Amino acid sequence: MPSPLFISFGIAFFLRNPNLLSRYHWLLDSLSHYKYWFKQQCAKTVEGRQVQTAPCLRNPKFLLFTTSLCLSLVVSACTPTDSQSLQSDRPVTNTSSNQSAENKTIRIGYQKYGTLNILKAQGSLEQRLKPQGIAVQWVQFPAGPQLLEALNAGSIDYGHTGEAPPIFAQAAGAPLVYIAHEPPNPKGEAILVAKDSPIQNVASLKGKKVALNKASNVHFFLVQALAAAGLKYSDIKPVFLPPAEARAAFEQGSVDAWAIWDPFFTAAQRATGARVLTNAENLAANREFYLAAKPFADKHGSRIKVILEETQKVDDWAKANPTEVAKLLSPQLGIDVPTLIEVSQRRPYGVQPMQPEVVAYQQQVADTFFKLGLLPKKLEVKQVAQQ
Repeated sequence: MPSPLFISFGIAFFLRNPNLLSRYHWLLDSLSHYKYWFKQQCAKTVEGRQVQTAPCLRNPKFLLFTTSLCLSLVVSACTPTDSQSLQSDRPVTNTSSNQSAENKTIRIGYQKYGTLNILKAQGSLEQRLKPQGIAVQWVQFPAGPQLLEALNAGSIDYGHTGEAPPIFAQAAGAPLVYIAHEPPNPKGEAILVAKDSPIQNVASLKGKKVALNKASNVHFFLVQALAAAGLKYSDIKPVFLPPAEARAAFEQGSVDAWAIWDPFFTAAQRATGARVLTNAENLAANREFYLAAKPFADKHGSRIKVILEETQKVDDWAKANPTEVAKLLSPQLGIDVPTLIEVSQRRPYGVQPMQPEVVAYQQQVADTFFKLGLLPKKLEVKQVAQQ
């Protein structure tokens, strides 16, 4: 077994190197489906439950295949390419010191879908900042919690998440500040079940396995949906998985339901015919927040102003051009155009400043998680909200 010191060094190395961090998340995403396939191949049923069998794991052919697969994915993830998307993720600087390079580079974390994806694809922010000698480095993450982990580690300056991740990050002591947000999008997240599932409503989830990304937007949505159906959070069996692993588990029937957001929600529904038990309407706002590391916000207010201005321009364009948005993002996200058109048409656009009522809503989210025992202490959201 590797020593704790070795593991800690490896984690720190990835978090301090944004390019490697981005490819590391890609690697995990790629391994997700293989992971679940391996579990199915190496499992047997004992008294109605699956357990892993050691003989399978000791099988030389199995170990050889697994090792070869991992090595090939690692090489693919770490080998430089000439693709335009990876080139755009690299900071361009002529400075000789790390400190100077950092001062001339804005490191932005982004997820699978959102206005920042469109901003990255259009390249307008880079053009706006180029005369000032400032570069933009883009780092992709599978979800908001992982993005804010990187912000907490000091490897990105700015990013976007849903409602719940900033709550958990604040509880962990992350030096973050809310900058702005997009309008509510309750139709952009849902609880899915398989098309032939006997589960017909949220109340029927009692005792069932529900996949979700822990500390993500859908975490709060799920809690609210259960409460509206007369259930407690403890009445279900939460299975914490990032989107790629959750979809693999959902398709294989390893979980009974899946709480998920767009574009994963729409993509899975169109591909599998999954049924929607409920979306977040009248349950959760599902806002997209823009957040910054507090040291960056304190020092570079003018840069944040530029980011917000360019974000609003992109929002105005995207609202009027959903088909063009889909065509622009499809190669970047690996999702078909019709799916992205549906997602874009459903999503509202427009950068909005933090207002007291939005801070109060975030406080409600924080209080809910605290009452459930998922937060170690009660939070004051207004302490990190820039109003």
